[in-house]
Amino acid sequence: MFAPYYQAENFLNYLRYEKRYSRNTLISYQVDLEQFLNFLVTDFDAPAIQDISTAMIRTWLAGLKENDLTSKSINRKISTLKSFFKFLIREGLMKTTPMSIINPPKISRRLPVYVEEKDLQTLFEYVEFSDDWKGRTEKLILQLFYHTGIRVSELVNLKQSHVDASYNHIKVLGKGNKERIIPINKELVSTIVSYISSKPSGDTEHIFVNEKGKSLYSRQVYNIVKKNLALVTTVKKKSPHILRHSFATHLTNNGADLNAVKELLGHSSLAATQVYTHNSIEKLKEVFKKAHPKA
Repeated sequence: MFAPYYQAENFLNYLRYEKRYSRNTLISYQVDLEQFLNFLVTDFDAPAIQDISTAMIRTWLAGLKENDLTSKSINRKISTLKSFFKFLIREGLMKTTPMSIINPPKISRRLPVYVEEKDLQTLFEYVEFSDDWKGRTEKLILQLFYHTGIRVSELVNLKQSHVDASYNHIKVLGKGNKERIIPINKELVSTIVSYISSKPSGDTEHIFVNEKGKSLYSRQVYNIVKKNLALVTTVKKKSPHILRHSFATHLTNNGADLNAVKELLGHSSLAATQVYTHNSIEKLKEVFKKAHPKA
């Protein structure tokens, strides 16, 4: 076996059991490493670990760019390799990393797309959801996304034990199994408690289940969001993440402290949250243009 394949397995186990990375993150690391190591086998005749050079890595990255891979995706692969070689140094298999002079391509930061407040008000006040289990599930999913800004993976993994009706909050396990507490209003707490108490027999752990009592998976949730957002908005992408953007943007537009928004979203750094301030600035510009006589 090509030795780096074996070390890649050790690295993934390290991320899984020591760093406690999520399943989706582990899959991304695995895909990136397999692509890179397969490239080394086919193009460089399976070099020894200590012989993997910066030139080999640059050749691989250049090929990705030629195949029109986005800068964001290339940056992710660079990050994967940096972590992998750092692990190999820690294990005593390399002395220096070939990634030290690899610079990631610049990414043009786009403003997050979001749904207008009035459109979400229409969704929750005027769209009719069926009074059966399917309709109740769909409405509660949409409410929870917009009220909390959680990710789709966090929603499908929400457990009944994560709801604290006494203190009106839910516990969410985010990336890297980092725990955060998100406050919700009494009305939503009551809705969740009522939903749980009338669940079909089956999965007694997770909050969201289908009519047969089986827990939902991400694709089902995505389809629910896409179908219902199509009723109230013309934004091109209609996904759970758009509701996350809407949650954060509406908070910042209404004067929420950026550090508080960071904690609610579960961001590891403030830089990831600051993008939402740009939407607030754009909102102020619109108000200025409409209201000021010299605009």
